[in-house]
Amino acid sequence: MKLYYSKGACSLAVRIVINEIGLSCQYEAVDLKSKKTEHGGDFYLVNPKGSVPTLVTNDGEILTENSIIQQYLAETNNASQLLPALGDFKRYRVLEWLNYVSTELHKGCAPLFNPNVPQEVKESVFIPAIKNKLGFVDKQLATNPYLAGTQYSLADGYLFVILTWLRHFKIDTADWSHIEKYFAGALIYMLNSKPVT
Repeated sequence: MKLYYSKGACSLAVRIVINEIGLSCQYEAVDLKSKKTEHGGDFYLVNPKGSVPTLVTNDGEILTENSIIQQYLAETNNASQLLPALGDFKRYRVLEWLNYVSTELHKGCAPLFNPNVPQEVKESVFIPAIKNKLGFVDKQLATNPYLAGTQYSLADGYLFVILTWLRHFKIDTADWSHIEKYFAGALIYMLNSKPVT
């Protein structure tokens, strides 16, 4: 199995899942500007979309899209601690949150990475929209230690990545005490677990 990733990108969420399950995986970094792999390959030949994460399975299949790769890894490795089994309604809560993080938070952050979007527009339009979405997350974390309830799941690693982005852009999350506590707990957890390779 091989994962194409880019440092700081959402592909970190997949790396967290691989680490949580304890899978053996090769990694190859991708320069998202040039679309070249660290070994000089044309990344478009691997993934015509030109985006990470991109997983090459042990069977040689190419799989793209963060949420789908995470679900694939959990299901094919019986990682029910990250994604409950079919028939368990908790599964759909995990998928609900995984999709929320992907479509509302991740996509909401996309304009922040775009140098062509004026800073004034980022601050007056996009950052307030993100903060509105964070309010919803904070309410969930007020009564649950994790997004989908009492168990760490696929959605949590993905949320952690988004929260690192917000810190990168110096977006203050101090107004959301439950998110702050959650992020601090996630950092402690990661420091005490095996490192993400």
